[in-house]
This record gives sequence, structure tokens and C-alpha cells, in this order.
Amino acid sequence: MVEFPVIFKQEHLIQMMPFPNPILLLLLLMPCVWGKCIFDEVQSSIRVLSPPDNRSSPSDWAFKEDDVKREVSVNEQEDWLTHVQIQNHQKAILQYSPSQRSKRMTRDRSNVIDKPQPIRIKTWTPRESPVLSQWETERLEAAVSDAINTVSKLLAVWRVNRKLLLSRDINKYCRFIWRNSSSANFNKCGRASDNYRTESCLGVTIPDDHLSGCVVYPHPDQTDLKVIKPDGVGIPDTDVLLYVKAQSTDKCRADSSVLAYSAHCQSNSEGRPVAGVMVICREPLSIEGFSHEHMVQTVIHELLHVLGFSKELFSKWTDRSLSSQIGMDSFSHGQVIYTDESGQMRLCTPNVNKALHTHLNTTHTDLGAPLENQDADSRGFSSHWEARVLQGSIMTAMLTEPALVRIDVITLSALQDTGWYSVNLSQAQNLLWGENEGAFFGSVSTCKRSSSFFCTGSGFGCHYLHLHKGVCQSDQYLEGCRIYKPLANGSECWKEENETGSGPEVWSGEIFRSDSRCFLSNIIKEAAVTDTGALERTGTRSR
Repeated sequence: MVEFPVIFKQEHLIQMMPFPNPILLLLLLMPCVWGKCIFDEVQSSIRVLSPPDNRSSPSDWAFKEDDVKREVSVNEQEDWLTHVQIQNHQKAILQYSPSQRSKRMTRDRSNVIDKPQPIRIKTWTPRESPVLSQWETERLEAAVSDAINTVSKLLAVWRVNRKLLLSRDINKYCRFIWRNSSSANFNKCGRASDNYRTESCLGVTIPDDHLSGCVVYPHPDQTDLKVIKPDGVGIPDTDVLLYVKAQSTDKCRADSSVLAYSAHCQSNSEGRPVAGVMVICREPLSIEGFSHEHMVQTVIHELLHVLGFSKELFSKWTDRSLSSQIGMDSFSHGQVIYTDESGQMRLCTPNVNKALHTHLNTTHTDLGAPLENQDADSRGFSSHWEARVLQGSIMTAMLTEPALVRIDVITLSALQDTGWYSVNLSQAQNLLWGENEGAFFGSVSTCKRSSSFFCTGSGFGCHYLHLHKGVCQSDQYLEGCRIYKPLANGSECWKEENETGSGPEVWSGEIFRSDSRCFLSNIIKEAAVTDTGALERTGTRSR
């Protein structure tokens, strides 16, 4: 006999699932919430540095005319990037104006690798970091390593052979700058500041070995210069440098749902972030119920912010032809945000639009992926997807249990549209939320009706993936819409350990197995088990 997992409808729940005491009732009613992101708040406080205009970046792309065809040759299909993806990179390059393209292609390419390669993200522990216990260190290093390995399988960049050197802030090390545009040393430092020591970001002191040097030109038109700081040794084999520290900070203590936060601090001459800081709140590393999967998910989320999923960077995405590709002539270079008729802010870029059209199964032209407006500044949008439309995506503002979160194709398409990365879309995870539901799915006007994804009232039911029991609730990001949120304790149908052998599960007849799923039923049976072996008060069953 085939058995199916069940969770009873609200009208039978009180009768069939009596709770031993009010405390247990309170615990079971608590939704399962894992992590809140404060990236925008943090990033807005950071001054991002890039190489001076008169100094080329080690990460500059470089091409010659005869290399354009070679970089999409058949021989390169052995790379993990597909031939089509490499063609897309070339298309982006060729969309520059002839003068721009000529300038880029005639740069020295002696230090540039011929094709995109998996991104190399190197971590560095700042000297200000507190001393961690052995198990805290092991947990931190394992989570960060797994997160970086995951991202490295998703993104590729045009590598350089040179060591990575970060920039110094001329406004810090220089007392005054030559501002006469006719002088030979225009925009160069004329005199050093006596108080300058080094660079920092988000409380992290950047070592001099990681920084380029700085010089002063005492005379506006003479080439004589004085070296204040020499170039550091640089960081080899690195495309992005991530300073990681675990610490109990004010931000961590202010909100226990904040598990980590981050910011990018430096970019190369193309605008691509090359250095950032990630602070891991120390408290979660120390608790008995530490979840490695949850910490990995959190680090991936923050890392994607650092690499470019940031409203501070939307206008710097490098595809100069976005407006023509999406058929909106009113868009200027870098303007990829627009407001739809309902006032929803949307990110409108070619690959994002394509992915969202496919996901929702719509041909609606004025689409674009909606951006979260909660926790937004005066611009009215944030660096997160709108939770009503893209619930379960890795880049929504509130992450839930790792089993319910996906690194989805829409997020990866956004990173592809930055122009900085080739993206391995074959690694995207299937996002079931809203699949094939049409262009108006998740709007405030339509979500108030009960459906496969939204609910009404405050009763019990199943999370839309049917892996958890849930309760119908809203939150600050759903704007009045209600969904079945997983219960905090023992709601996972697929965890055998939830079949504890005590409490309500003893008499409920529920079966917790890897293939168990939650579904709604009004099956009722008397309290005793009959001689025929029928199950009573079934909640979750195995297929």
C-alpha cells in the first residue's frame, strides 16, 4: 500500500495535535528564521577605492585584434565555460565604440590569460581579529572554504599573471593635489600628509604589503618625485581578496538574526570589486546548535554582494548596450533600474529579463526582476530580490533553512550582466517559487488570495516545497502577503530524528523519513488503533 505524507488542515489540528503545554505551543508556532542581511547599511558607509585614472590596473582586460577570434575558438570548449558563454563575453567587448575597443585591444596583453578562468578568491585574517577557540576556528574556516569553492564553480574572470595590489586613497596620503589641468602633474599629489599611515576598510587595517605605493610631485611641471610608500609585494594568484574576521561587534549584538555582514572596498579600473571585508558574528560559531550548512549559505550570500550584487554597483555594470538590448531607448548608460506601474523598482538587464521570463513563463515585455523596497534608502530599492516574487532565492533579504534556499538562475544571470564575469549557468539550482505563474505573480494585489504559494489567515499547513510543516504568516518583507513558514522545532518531514518517540509524534502516526513530505488532509480516525492496523491522526507520512 502506497503511503503519503500528511499534515492536517487547520480545522482538525486542535483535535488531532493537542500540545502538552503552552510553552511547547509557543515554540512550535515560531517560524524558522535564520539570517537577516544588513549589507546596504554597511556598504553605504564605505568609501570604495579604484586605481587612479592615470595608472592602469593589473586587472585591466587587454586584447589585440587578432586575439578576438582566437578567444572563442573550438579548442577552448574544454574549459568549464561553454563556447556560447565565451561568445557572450566577446559580444560585450565588441559592443564598445570603435575608439573604446581600439584602446582596449592595443593595451599590453603580456600579463593576461587568454580565456576566462574560475575566479580565485583568497582570504586573509586581519591582525585585529580576536583569538578564536579551536572549534570556532575550524567551523569558520570550513564554512568559508566551502562557500568559496561553491562560488568558484559559478563565476569566472579574465585572469592576470601579475600579483594583486590594492590602491591607496590619495585624499588620505596627500595634503594637496595639483588641480591646474594644464600642468604636467595634474591630479597628482604635491605634498604628503604627515598623519597618513595606511588604508583600512570596515575596521580592518590593510597591510602595506597588499597596497601599491604612493609618491608626491613637489613641482607641478617637473617629473621629479619623492616615494612616500613603495609598492607592496602584492598577493599572487588572486582575483579577489577577502578579509575575514569573526568578532562580536555592535551590529552582531544589536540583532541576533544578523549572522554576518560585508562590504567591498576596492575595485579595478573596470569597476569589478577586487577586495572586501566580511565580518562573521562570533556568537553563532560558539553555540551548540551550530549549522555548517547555514553558515555556508550566509557566506555565499554575503560573498555575492561583495562580488557585485549591490545597488551601489548597478550603475557600474559594464555592458554599454543594456538599453538597446531590452528595447528601452530612454535608458542611459548604467541606468538599469526602472519603476513599473505599481511603483515596484525593477532591475532590467538582458539576461535577468530572459531568466525571469522563462521562470514565470510569460512574454510580458515590461518585466525586470523586482527589488526589495524594505530597508531601502531614498532611492527606494535595496540589494535584494523582492521576497514576494523570488522567495527562496539566495539573494533575498531574509534567508531561511538552507534546504529551502536556491542559488537560482535569475541571481546568476544578474552576475552575468555585470560584464565582469562569465557564469556557469548549468550550476543554477531550480527555484520552484512562482514557477510558470505569469508576470503578475507575487504582486500585492494578487497575493492576498490563497494559492499554491500564498495563504490566508493564520492556520497550519505545508511549506510550498512540502518539506516542512508550516504556519501561515507574513513578515516585513512580504508587505501583507502571507505564506506558510516552516515551524522552528521538528517541522522537517525528512529528518528521521524528528520521530522522537515521545510527545505528539507517538500518537500522531507520522513517519519521518528522507522521502517523507507534508500535505494537507482531513483524514480522521478514533484515538485507538484498530485491529486492521489503520493509522490514527496522521500528520506526516512516507511515500
